[in-house]
Amino acid sequence: MEITGIAAIGAGLAAIGAGIGIGKIGGSALEAMARQPEHSGMIQTNMIIAAALVEGVALFGVVVALLQG
Repeated sequence: MEITGIAAIGAGLAAIGAGIGIGKIGGSALEAMARQPEHSGMIQTNMIIAAALVEGVALFGVVVALLQG
């Protein structure tokens, strides 16, 4: 299986998008925990679930990009 340049760019864009998304999720969660420390457990759980969903979409993007290449 040979990876073409376009497939590599697609996989890289999927990874960059996931990194930006997880960064925004983490930043927003930390801000929410700073404002309401009594709800930090629930906020952290929701943050982990959202990060896993974003990472799953990125994984699908990388797989599709590599399969198309």
